[in-house]
Amino acid sequence: MNLSALLRKRFHAALTELTDQPDEYAGMIRVAADAKFGDYQSNACMPLGKKIGQSPRDVATKLVESLKIEDLCQTPEVAGPGFINLKLRDEFLSNTIADMLGDDRVGVGVTPNPEKIVIDYSSPNVAKPMHVGHIRSTVIGNALAETFRFVGHHVITDNHLGDWGTQFGIIIYGYKHFGDPDVVAANPVPELASLYRLTNQLIEYQKAKASLPKLSEKLAEAESNAKEETAAAETVEKDEKASNKEKKKARKSAESAQRRIESVQSDIASTQAKIAEVDNDPKLSALAAEHEDVPAAVLRETAKLHEGDAENRELWEKFLPHCKDEINRIYDRLGVTFDHTLGESFYHDRLPGVVEMLDGLGLTTKSDGAVCVFLDGFDSPMIIQKRDGAYLYATTDLATLQYRHEVFECDRILYVVDSRQSEHFEKFFAMAGPLGMDNIELVHVSFGTVLGKDGRPMKTRSGSLIGLESLLDDAVARAKDVVCNPERLANMSPPMGEDEQNKIAEVVGMGAIKYADLSHHRTSDYRFDVDKMVALEGNTATYMQYSYARTQSILRRVAEEQNIDDIEDWVIKNVTADEIQLREPAERALAIALIRFEEAIEGAIGAYTPNQLCDYLFDTAKSYSTFNDACRVLGNTDPVILKTRLALVVVAGRVIKQGLRLLGIGVCDRM
Repeated sequence: MNLSALLRKRFHAALTELTDQPDEYAGMIRVAADAKFGDYQSNACMPLGKKIGQSPRDVATKLVESLKIEDLCQTPEVAGPGFINLKLRDEFLSNTIADMLGDDRVGVGVTPNPEKIVIDYSSPNVAKPMHVGHIRSTVIGNALAETFRFVGHHVITDNHLGDWGTQFGIIIYGYKHFGDPDVVAANPVPELASLYRLTNQLIEYQKAKASLPKLSEKLAEAESNAKEETAAAETVEKDEKASNKEKKKARKSAESAQRRIESVQSDIASTQAKIAEVDNDPKLSALAAEHEDVPAAVLRETAKLHEGDAENRELWEKFLPHCKDEINRIYDRLGVTFDHTLGESFYHDRLPGVVEMLDGLGLTTKSDGAVCVFLDGFDSPMIIQKRDGAYLYATTDLATLQYRHEVFECDRILYVVDSRQSEHFEKFFAMAGPLGMDNIELVHVSFGTVLGKDGRPMKTRSGSLIGLESLLDDAVARAKDVVCNPERLANMSPPMGEDEQNKIAEVVGMGAIKYADLSHHRTSDYRFDVDKMVALEGNTATYMQYSYARTQSILRRVAEEQNIDDIEDWVIKNVTADEIQLREPAERALAIALIRFEEAIEGAIGAYTPNQLCDYLFDTAKSYSTFNDACRVLGNTDPVILKTRLALVVVAGRVIKQGLRLLGIGVCDRM
């Protein structure tokens, strides 16, 4: 049940008697910030009164007289200058909790208008190890897929793998020049990863050496500019005629110039680190001297692959399955699966047809030898084919869109890709209309950057992105330290063996990383801090998982106390709405939190923001904790109180478990 939507509907009906624009005001209902104002509150009569020239309080009185909500709420209260306060009826709460108790979906309905939705997410380059930058797309996309499916949409997940192109040129070059065929054949996954790292390190080294002189020039220019800006700021500061606004502007310019120096210095430091890593290693230094222009050689190997060279094509076909095995191992740990993994290679043969189609529609223009599409509203064109005949990401994306339109016949496509690609997607989406595919809703679900504890993009000293697997291992190790520490283990009954501890640590560690990402608004950056992620207190997955484990602990102990085999089944079959009597404030507060589950889900998918579901689960877990402290379940001899509280414990456990499942996070019965 979406209670907010139901209240909006009732308000809409009543508002039609006061205005011919009820839609404008029906949505002005929110959860009350303070219990003394009821459970929900509307301020619709304030702007409505102003518009129709009546006192907001008089308008509120008239609206209340027309409201038909007696089955949901007590008599509405008109408060202050024209607020309407609503308090839910206890009978309504009891009936709703009873319905949730007997419902596998815990009160969440199925959409009456299901769509076919393609969700494109994760999409790593398979030739190299997954890194921290892949976590956001993977967990956000997976959470959206699970949630849209749960409410009844037909979801098709597609991992558009980077399984073609330069990254395989790197592996092929590395194999030909540094690889031992017998060693690779015996242990392909780690050996191919090692060859990729070695070749890529040489590429980065040679690019770094080439870029260092330009960076030095850039630093000198930045220092000169900063000196001028600082002098100008000092002059303005001393000028008695200068306004505060002018002084502030001058200071900001000087500060900005100083930040540019720091940015270039940081680039120089990471560039020097890349150079030093090779120069300080005799073996690497010798290889770099022997292979003078690895970047150009890799591009040649890539071009041969694209042109159908038999040797390179054979190597690609041999290496690709092993590269996929490596990323699938990470996906298995994360519990992420896909319906399709149609990568760039799948669309390669379709790319000439895309160019021909665009040309046939009169959309292409030759510019400096490249094939381009100029779009209204954009300064730069979308390049479809480079002058050397190579295709670009835009070409592949258009081929992918065409395939999904024809084969999947979808209504909507979500692209879960970081915000740096926003301009690309704006141009790409603008192409849908001219291609006759404007009946598909295209959405760029953008997201921010994962930062280190210092607030900077999370990278190694040399500027490389940190590997994802090492972060997962670290989270699991920290999780085990927190939830399976000696003090906690000493209180476990029955004792917790090593296997169970390891399983719990894996569930908690994976959940910690996912939840830390999902609990932030997707467009914001966030700091990656494992210690905070696995904490048992605060807005963490660990806190939610522990709340669930507490519900299961109580149910187990009541089952032993009452000699009942399946306590949850017993509660479902034996507790009726009449027996759910919410006498304590903590009971009522928990019940209200639980019935808002569907609202949270609809909010999360409506704006593609899983953090709304995280916020709901955190608030619900806090309500459960308050209830758990204030309302004794074990040893309670009053049958009505016991049944009421057992019903709340069962529903709370199921809501938390289901909510975490939609986020791709598991739970443990014991922690």
